[in-house]
Amino acid sequence: MEDKEDGVMATDFFWSYTDEPHASRRRLILSQYPQIRELFGPDRWAFLKVTAVVLLQLWTATYLHNASWVKMLAVSYFFGAFLNHNLFLAIHELSHNLAFSTPSYNRWLGIFANLPIGVPMSITFQKYHLEHHRFQGADGIDMDIPSHAEARLVTSTITKSIWVLFQLFFYALRPLFLKAKPPGLWEFTNFTIQIALDASLVYFWGWKSFAYLILATFVGGGVHPIAGHFISEHYIFNPDQETYSYYGPLNLMTWSVGYHNEHHDFPRIPGNRLHKVKEIAPEYYNNLKSYRSWSQVIYMYIMGRTVGPYSRMKRKISKDAGVTKKDE
Repeated sequence: MEDKEDGVMATDFFWSYTDEPHASRRRLILSQYPQIRELFGPDRWAFLKVTAVVLLQLWTATYLHNASWVKMLAVSYFFGAFLNHNLFLAIHELSHNLAFSTPSYNRWLGIFANLPIGVPMSITFQKYHLEHHRFQGADGIDMDIPSHAEARLVTSTITKSIWVLFQLFFYALRPLFLKAKPPGLWEFTNFTIQIALDASLVYFWGWKSFAYLILATFVGGGVHPIAGHFISEHYIFNPDQETYSYYGPLNLMTWSVGYHNEHHDFPRIPGNRLHKVKEIAPEYYNNLKSYRSWSQVIYMYIMGRTVGPYSRMKRKISKDAGVTKKDE
């Protein structure tokens, strides 16, 4: 891989000429600890956890239908953002079919989890996210990586602050501009159910209830501690490592997405069991750099002179590689 000059903002991505590290590490770990396979399979509590958060957030939206904008913003940031981001990461979990063995059941639960987020995204997210796993860093395929346009514009503390504030928009819109996929029946279903919920909320409770959900989604995806995982997972602060885990307390409400090396190594293990991977095979993870604070990661990203959207690992893949490899 190519290193960047110390103290200077990168003008290109990091490029690796080796395969992504997770498949090879997975094979090594399974050969030494085959009992890890017993952790594979759905989380039987996922449905109840999703249902509880969805109902709580929708109730909060109706409760705030006459609230002041100041109160609504405060509740959105300090409460609603955590709930909506929890649901976003539930959708992430469901994209790996980690609630039910039947894929369609996971899609339906994902559409249900999507309701308080306010914008239909569950089905579309799954399409792009699975490619992020199968082709991590692959040029032109992995839409988790910022575009050249983003990277060229976001080069200062001010522009990085703006980018972090609106990173959820970049995350959602980037694939539509760079690698649009034709929508199908599932996207149409997701869209129809979401718009029906949004319209019903406005009709029965007013615009402020709907605005609360959108605010909670927006602030929870920007300069907010829980949104630090967007940066911590793959933005390179150390050129020898392209995926980073977080072992702080926010894992308790984010489906343990912080165990990100473990997740990429074993995407068929649900979040509530990922910590066991590190317990069983600590020698594979203890020497990797990790974080204890997502807020600190956001600060380091914004204030760091050498870190920006270009701080991601990319790799070329052969044209005949295909896009149908399954997670092992």
